[in-house]
Amino acid sequence: MYYIEYYFLFYRAMTYPKVIDRIQSSLIDLGLLVLLMFAAAMILDRYEQVPDAVKIGIFIFLIIYEPLLIALGCTLGNYIKGIRVRQSTDPLKKIGFAQSLLRYPVKLFLGLVSFFTIGASKQRRAIHDILSGSVMIKL
Repeated sequence: MYYIEYYFLFYRAMTYPKVIDRIQSSLIDLGLLVLLMFAAAMILDRYEQVPDAVKIGIFIFLIIYEPLLIALGCTLGNYIKGIRVRQSTDPLKKIGFAQSLLRYPVKLFLGLVSFFTIGASKQRRAIHDILSGSVMIKL
């Protein structure tokens, strides 16, 4: 019974983030990634021979930063802006890593164009949300 009441209250009070919140969140994450890249470059420059495995590991982490953290909960930008990515069929559930991996390249490829569809739907879903079956919610 408690779950049903919570579910009803959640859907009734659910709000979706504005475009500016989503863009700001993305810019925060972009800024963090740039800082991490510079930090990694500065650290790697201190050593004459860095194993390729370390370079590859850093590269992979920078690529999967967003999909991994979205699947685990949220990125730094999402946390600061108070928004989360959830399943469109059940916004109480986080999206999985595979779903997040699908969402991310579409988001990167389409860039700001993807955000133009936000105003066209009640749930303010961008193209990458629609294609991956996700929705952004505001906490």
